Amino acid sequence: MALGTCWKWFRSPSARYSAGTLLIAGLLAGIIFWGGLHTAVEWSNSLEFCTSCHEMETTVFKEYKETVHYQNNSGVRAICSDCHVPREWGPKMWRKFQASYNELPNKILGTVDTPEKFEAHRLEMAERVWAAMRSTNSRECRNCHSIATMALDKQKKRAQTQHQDSLTSGETCIDCHQGIAHKKPKKEGEPEGGFTLGMGSPPPEVSRHVPGVT
Repeated sequence: MALGTCWKWFRSPSARYSAGTLLIAGLLAGIIFWGGLHTAVEWSNSLEFCTSCHEMETTVFKEYKETVHYQNNSGVRAICSDCHVPREWGPKMWRKFQASYNELPNKILGTVDTPEKFEAHRLEMAERVWAAMRSTNSRECRNCHSIATMALDKQKKRAQTQHQDSLTSGETCIDCHQGIAHKKPKKEGEPEGGFTLGMGSPPPEVSRHVPGVT
């Protein structure tokens, strides 16, 4: 009964305000709502927001600050949201929704609130991110990096070959470039710290024979 009454009230024409007044009020309310939502979303994409909790500040943020994504000779910085949040509106809001039902509850529960807990879950969290990036063909990487605009002739022979092969092999950026912004968790059979392209020898799953290169 209460629901029916509310619906009847909602559909009833206003006897006090004109249609123009209601339209203008609705437009203003929509603008304020949209502006507020946009501001909140952009604030949640900021580096300050992402690193405001101690779980991030004492672990992956320290690691990130030692990489070229944080500081480099060109002065271009990629922050957390550049890699972990889509730019397109629909995927961006879906990512925010995922954070709301997955990451916030774990924050409340203290799932990774100590360095020991974080390390225990590091591989699980990393593999979840890698899988998500593979599913979008490393979409966030490609916002900044494009094989089409790479000067392949200025790259090392191995990099040239792997980038060219990726056009037909089905591999995507994250298949090779893991552990470039955070410490890569140790997998079975890998040395401590894992493998990062350009730092040591690649693991078997990404290593290819390049003629003339040992």
